[in-house]
Amino acid sequence: MLKWKDEYCIGIEKIDEQHKHLFEIGNRAYDLLYDDFKLDKYDNIIEIIEELRQYTLYHFHYEEEYMKSVSYNGFLSQKAQHDYFIKKINEVDLKEIDENQDGYLKDLLAFIFEWILKHILEEDKKINNK
Repeated sequence: MLKWKDEYCIGIEKIDEQHKHLFEIGNRAYDLLYDDFKLDKYDNIIEIIEELRQYTLYHFHYEEEYMKSVSYNGFLSQKAQHDYFIKKINEVDLKEIDENQDGYLKDLLAFIFEWILKHILEEDKKINNK
């Protein structure tokens, strides 16, 4: 489980709220991974992936519009990184999930948290420092 820390804030309230929500989605995946009472997690994994996909699209759109509104120089780099994240989420292999649910959840969690943390701390913080 990954706890939100103040150091993850970039100083743009709406974007910080959206980042917190992405953490919540990741933490739901974490809780599902360690739910020993649920043997078949496939439907729940699909729900989490779909929510992550939809919310990420919403968040990236908002963040990109904000960057354009403040004439952020790093917009194209950010957009490319956002597109990569969406591409990875869209490449999910449903058969792979069904065959190894816990293994897939572990990989998904590592990808989500590594990407979110790296992106927020190394890229998004630059937006407010233009």
